Amino acid sequence: MPPYRIKTMGRHELDWAIDWAAAEGWNPGLHDGDCFYAADPQGFLVGVLGDEAIASLSVVKYDDNFGFLGFYIVKPEFRGQGYGFPLWQAGLAYLQGCNIGLDGVVAQQANYLKSGFQLAYRNIRYQGVSPDSVAAPLPAEIVPLSALPIAAVISYDRSFSPPIALPFSPVGWLNPRVTASG
Repeated sequence: MPPYRIKTMGRHELDWAIDWAAAEGWNPGLHDGDCFYAADPQGFLVGVLGDEAIASLSVVKYDDNFGFLGFYIVKPEFRGQGYGFPLWQAGLAYLQGCNIGLDGVVAQQANYLKSGFQLAYRNIRYQGVSPDSVAAPLPAEIVPLSALPIAAVISYDRSFSPPIALPFSPVGWLNPRVTASG
């Protein structure tokens, strides 16, 4: 059997992790990869079996007190074979001492609890497009995010997110459902 190792992802490797997430039905933002990689290039791990990448995990540190865990994916054909847990442990070790936000998969909640996470809240996501709404004009109060002053966007985001010393705050992504003290 080829050796299994865990290493830090390069930026180019993050693109296929984003594709994996989309294939799982998750909705990574169009520019999330660039923002999060710029914030913490060491915060993306990959599990490699031989020469094949088979698992991914993001563990982005915002500062010494807060990190966010996501993109925990093992390719379907390698699930249940013990490859994910060492990656998970490496990620938690990287975030040691941080309060950790996690947007978790409902089916894995029991496993998150085993690692010391606590459920903060649940949410339900819906998606779809109504045929009637496609041609309907948007109400005047709905504007593109890019049309707002960045200070207003950051102020709004801060009401949902911990204080972050970094020069970015990904609106709509930092609403962790699960948190744990490191």
